[in-house]
Amino acid sequence: MITYIIRRLLWTIPMLLGITLISFFIIHLAPGKPSAIEQSLNPRVSLEVRERLEKLYGLDKPLITQYFEWIRRIFVLDFGRSFTDNRPVLEKIIDRLGVTLTINVSSLILILVGGAVIGIKSALKPGRLFDSAATFMVFFAFAVPTFWLALLLMQLVSIQLGWLPISGIVSLDYEYFSPWWKFLDICRHLVLPVFVSSIGGLAGVSRYMRSSLLDVLKQPYMLAAKAKGLSQRQLIYGHALRNALLPIVTIVGLSLPAMLGGSVIFESIFALPGVGRLFYEAVMSRDYPLIMAEVVLGAVLTMIGNLLADISYAAVDPRIKYKKA
Repeated sequence: MITYIIRRLLWTIPMLLGITLISFFIIHLAPGKPSAIEQSLNPRVSLEVRERLEKLYGLDKPLITQYFEWIRRIFVLDFGRSFTDNRPVLEKIIDRLGVTLTINVSSLILILVGGAVIGIKSALKPGRLFDSAATFMVFFAFAVPTFWLALLLMQLVSIQLGWLPISGIVSLDYEYFSPWWKFLDICRHLVLPVFVSSIGGLAGVSRYMRSSLLDVLKQPYMLAAKAKGLSQRQLIYGHALRNALLPIVTIVGLSLPAMLGGSVIFESIFALPGVGRLFYEAVMSRDYPLIMAEVVLGAVLTMIGNLLADISYAAVDPRIKYKKA
């Protein structure tokens, strides 16, 4: 296993280089440069000033030269400085990372626990009332657009009923709260974003869990275990559940980068100071160093997710062993 992990980690280096190379050139091929955007905001900016800005940003050099200079810096974790405020890019991402991690980790826990519970209950009594209601809710969750659901909940829960805050991560008078009320205030602000970000994944995991568990329960070894007189609880939690988790492991591994991408939508809607909203602002302002840093973050999360999924296969299914090539 250790040899397999080391080999996979070594393979991530050329993969990461390929991802950054393609992303770097695609981003720079997009219309509009930072200097052009600043000129559009201030019509008095002359062509000479624009050329000076491009020289300041290093955009006057050939693209291949810019790429190799950028690669040389990121090996020492220097992602450059933001074009908008001249702050180090890594510092800006770290400042916003806590909000995004809190929301995504909470969503992931809700997806895994809730999806597994719903899937197991549906598989134990297929075709019954609970299974039919869960199936309807799953199709609704898959069909409804996330941004529309977020706006609908904001209108209903926040504006009309006044139960939860409509946006932001803290209240305006947050600094005057006691430590306990500060914690509750943050939790109240996170309820809607966590629910919206997890609704699609919750539906998917519950369906995969139901389908996988039904297939496992039909296997001959499960029928033999049932014939030996094992209770339903022993069948499900002692034998079937572990084998039914393989599809869920795959989904969890691929959900890490997907959550980062989904953060762009709900963090913009709920005005949350997270990494997703930062990425959106960077794209709108053509902040190349910040965009590339977030692309690298997404690529690293994708590779980590795939590696964790492969390792989890061996932990869940003892038949899977990784041997030396």
